[in-house]
Amino acid sequence: MQRASRLKRELSILTTEPPPGITCWQNEDQLDDLRAQILGGADTPYEKGIFNLEIVVPERYPFEPPKIRFLTPIYHPNIDSAGRICLDVLKLPPKGAWRPSLNISTLLTSIQLLMAEPNPDDPLMADISSEYKYNKQLFLLNAKEWTEKYASQQKRASKPLEEKINQSETSTTNDSTTQKRKGSSISKKEKRSRLDS
Repeated sequence: MQRASRLKRELSILTTEPPPGITCWQNEDQLDDLRAQILGGADTPYEKGIFNLEIVVPERYPFEPPKIRFLTPIYHPNIDSAGRICLDVLKLPPKGAWRPSLNISTLLTSIQLLMAEPNPDDPLMADISSEYKYNKQLFLLNAKEWTEKYASQQKRASKPLEEKINQSETSTTNDSTTQKRKGSSISKKEKRSRLDS
């Protein structure tokens, strides 16, 4: 009972006064299954990207944190390929910092902040984390590329136009894939040289 009334209250606040760049709603009228969208922050590699998230609210909420994961692929040291997020407020103590006084709005704002400021010292993706630490330019390039590929709404809307552009620029696309391959092999070489030294 407590969960239902609290969730209704939280959802109405999220609808009337959502945090900047964040929206959240019920998925098919199910109170324990929510969806959210986070807008990639300005001056981050995720800028202009729209990232979809799934929020599963457990029976024991608010005494247990909701399970939140990214549905949109994102290139980030603290978010793995399954969309799981490494963030202390999403875990119960002693390892985590979840408290019943926190709410879904706070969690989504924390995730938005994590997107803008990754924590490479507590990574889920070790390779992306070392890239972030030692080759920031390559990290930014890859993160921007993923955002354009997976989180860009404009591209999805203009599919036929995109296909025309792709046909006329096939050579450019091929160059960018070879660059990506070069970039990933460079970072591996760099890692090897660091391990040797």
